[in-house]
Amino acid sequence: MMSGFVGIYDKSGSDNSTNLKKMADLIVHRGPDDEGYYCNGNFSLGIRYLAITNLEGAALPISNEDDSIVIVCDGGIYNHKLLREELTSAGHVFKTKTDMEVLVHAYEEHGVEMLQKLCGTFSFVIYDKNKNKLFGARDIFGIKPFYYYQGDGIFMFGSEIKSFLAHPKFEKELREELIPTYMCFEYIPNHETMFKNVFKIKEGQFFECDESGIEIKEYNDVRFNIDNSKTIEYWKEQIEEKFKASCEINMESEIELGCFLSSGVDSSLVTNEMKNRFGSKLKSFSVGYEETKYSELDDARELSDKLGIENIQYRVSADEFFDAVHTVQYHLDEPMPNPSAVPILYLSRNTAKYVKMVLSGEGSDELFGGYNYYKECLAYQRYRRITPGFMRKTLAKAAKAMPKFHGRRFLMRGVDPIEKRYIRNNYVFDVGERDKYLAKPIPSLPPEAYTAEVFARVKDEDEITKMQYADTHTWMVHDIALKVDKMTMAASLAVGVPFLDKEVMNVAMKIPTKHRVNKKMTKLAVRAFARSVLPEKNANMRKLGFPVPLNDWLKQDKYYNIIKTAFNSVEAGKFFNKDEILKLLEDHRENKAANMKRIWSLYCFIVWYDEYFIKR
Repeated sequence: MMSGFVGIYDKSGSDNSTNLKKMADLIVHRGPDDEGYYCNGNFSLGIRYLAITNLEGAALPISNEDDSIVIVCDGGIYNHKLLREELTSAGHVFKTKTDMEVLVHAYEEHGVEMLQKLCGTFSFVIYDKNKNKLFGARDIFGIKPFYYYQGDGIFMFGSEIKSFLAHPKFEKELREELIPTYMCFEYIPNHETMFKNVFKIKEGQFFECDESGIEIKEYNDVRFNIDNSKTIEYWKEQIEEKFKASCEINMESEIELGCFLSSGVDSSLVTNEMKNRFGSKLKSFSVGYEETKYSELDDARELSDKLGIENIQYRVSADEFFDAVHTVQYHLDEPMPNPSAVPILYLSRNTAKYVKMVLSGEGSDELFGGYNYYKECLAYQRYRRITPGFMRKTLAKAAKAMPKFHGRRFLMRGVDPIEKRYIRNNYVFDVGERDKYLAKPIPSLPPEAYTAEVFARVKDEDEITKMQYADTHTWMVHDIALKVDKMTMAASLAVGVPFLDKEVMNVAMKIPTKHRVNKKMTKLAVRAFARSVLPEKNANMRKLGFPVPLNDWLKQDKYYNIIKTAFNSVEAGKFFNKDEILKLLEDHRENKAANMKRIWSLYCFIVWYDEYFIKR
């Protein structure tokens, strides 16, 4: 069940019914088909519903038989049919077919322990009238968003931060001290946000809230449990079994489904499974650019033709790309400069013309070792083995003092432990240089302080495993999952992610490194499965992500001037050194430096600030 929710716990007991409706209206894109509200004293819940499942006339929000348990929810419970059977046998009476109602009765039966029984991607809040408290949780992967705000005797929560703007007690303040962290990571890699007093319930956490306050606890963690005794053939068969089962669950729908297809191994596997289920009726959806060298559309069409299904494509022009930036930053809630968010928005809008739900291939890279930089660990492993520590320090210092040459970055980073070297794989701005781009010094924590806890949990694992674990708890949650959820829901399109299934994860967490990554290839066990069902070209397709022609566009007068105007704005001057950021732009245009990521990171922040602090 895909939807968006909002809620309020107001200790003053004020009537929040009007505020609740205004909050829900700001996220109508998450649920344009229906709405419902519940108010009882201090507690108020609201929901906007995207009709994936027929409610059969039931009122929203969903409640139990005596209306003492009320729920608002976003997402899907994969094992809801099995749980429904168990709960029915225990005497619970259902009035809808929704998985949301399964959560209601599971809470009645098991309380907080219900979370150990759930398999799916979800965030939800339950109001327990008898105990006069709220109970809520977020799925173990953090696929569905969950934000909350605390201030002035009020606790607000919802699927998107923008809903808080409608409440008069929401004090909108920028956390300027987090700008340096954003500049490094391109997101805030923990429970904090760029808004003061606004936080995230993290992946695998639940909360309880009553008059005594809010308490947040962890109920699950994605942990590795490596089994070195099995062959890659065994793991291939395990992946195949669990992945196909997850696809079957995700394909159980009362409406027509489609699939996102980039032609890479993950989306190709999803598409192939859906084709086996739906045959030639299945539609695949792809996005690319008018600049063909950056586009995978030909490969997507080639696979679709081989499978005998229709491939519906959308080509994003440079004008369309830049026209959408303000919309993208608004829907993301927080500044996030991953350029792929823009084509995903256009892909979602085009797809929503045909279907209301798609399946996609997110999660495989993090769980099974799909990123190319994982291979770098193997090179460093050998380098550290044959090069003494004092020699690595000497080489790093010498390389730093020299002009750029092939291997310079490798030597400079060779002295760093994985906890620091990992972060620098994706730095937008290096710590040592970011201050010169700020309008004034902003004291901040070093980037590794944000991931220290994550790495501490896997301190005894090898470097590749550490990186995967860190990606699962940072990059996937705060970038990959966030942009897919926000961009698809901006178009009122629901998405299922079969790789992000508890049973699939349990397999992934056992696969030894040698069956995940080697010097030449990533995601070895997944590719072994893919070769048995896909054309070799798709099974061996290297990781591309969403290539974007932005690097070239920024050198063209029209788009260069859009950025230049933003960099010269009053808003930019509040936070950044205009001379330095304009130099980044000029050097990029004149091919003196490749500054695309830095330029785009700064521009997206300025656009986001305009959307949330100037326009609204």
